[in-house]
Amino acid sequence: MNTIFLKKMMPFAIVMVTGTAGAFLTTSMQKTAGSAAPEIGYVTDDNNIPCNKEVDCSTDFNLQLCRVSYAPPGQQAKGKDNNCDETLYRPSN
Repeated sequence: MNTIFLKKMMPFAIVMVTGTAGAFLTTSMQKTAGSAAPEIGYVTDDNNIPCNKEVDCSTDFNLQLCRVSYAPPGQQAKGKDNNCDETLYRPSN
């Protein structure tokens, strides 16, 4: 009697445990996938050395490029990929 009960209920228990675990995993993944990590951009420093001064930027696309200052518009910061030619964007704080 006991083995018949286990044989009939085991598939349902496995499906329930797997479904519950999957629901928790996808919920936690949705919370962390909100925005990209901050990226460091680089501009020419005071000694005219290109790609030497760090600026906080982001890789998330938006309409404003990453700059040293925004009012008035300063030098555009670039990522170090491809010889300091990666386009970066203004971080959303």
